[in-house]
Amino acid sequence: MPSLAPQRVLPAGEARITRAFDAARALHRPAIIPYFPLGYPSLGTSLDVIEALAQAGADLIELGIPFSDPLADGPTIQQASQIALAQGMSVPTALEMTRQLRQQGVQQPCLFMSYLNPLLAYGLEAFIRDASRAGIDGLIIPDLPLEESIPVRRLCQAHDLALIPLIPPNLSMGRIAQIVQDATGFLYLVSVTGVTGVRDSLPPDLGSFLRRVRQITPLPLAVGFGIASPEQVQALYPLADGVIVGSALIRAVASSNQPLEAAANFLRALVHAANEVKSA
Repeated sequence: MPSLAPQRVLPAGEARITRAFDAARALHRPAIIPYFPLGYPSLGTSLDVIEALAQAGADLIELGIPFSDPLADGPTIQQASQIALAQGMSVPTALEMTRQLRQQGVQQPCLFMSYLNPLLAYGLEAFIRDASRAGIDGLIIPDLPLEESIPVRRLCQAHDLALIPLIPPNLSMGRIAQIVQDATGFLYLVSVTGVTGVRDSLPPDLGSFLRRVRQITPLPLAVGFGIASPEQVQALYPLADGVIVGSALIRAVASSNQPLEAAANFLRALVHAANEVKSA
């Protein structure tokens, strides 16, 4: 009998991410992935908000490390990042806050979203090592080009982290295939060409974009940029395995004098919409 090729053993962080998507898929629903910037509107409040999101049913959590020049982010996240930086946010503080979240019982897979410069300033190898030790499962680095990602990917593999690529809709299928070849965890599909921010409707060609990418990879597909409402969550499944929501969540927190309740209620509405998909 021909021998079966051994399956790749997933690094610990990638395995936790995969299990989270598998659990949502088993329930015939998309995974809900909130993004929230560490340090906004204050260091302590951001920890409490993220804990509230975990308790409200987030499947994975994306933790933003604020940066002074966030090229991929729209005005809502830019403003939140500036406020967080004014509160004293830094890479070492982000690592310490992640350790606190784990100590407070947050169990969901957690991802750092950071631009490259702060990580280089900290020391790339040291950051990836310390992020893994703090309890991070994966990294999203929007301005990391594919051609420069090999050393980062190797460091992530050495420290059990997934490196999640962003894929905008204007890339050729050849380029997407190159990115997908070495991707781990899941693919972050950008719904529109441009920056983050709340949008009233989904792009009309988003479905065809998702179908094209689905044809070339078994990895989970998560859609972000502009996702803001329960109706959009429902409209994206089953083409998307997960939805990433950031600007709309930050707006909900900013507009309330009870940020923890606002964050929890906002996320519960998305989770409820996701759960309703399976019964539709």
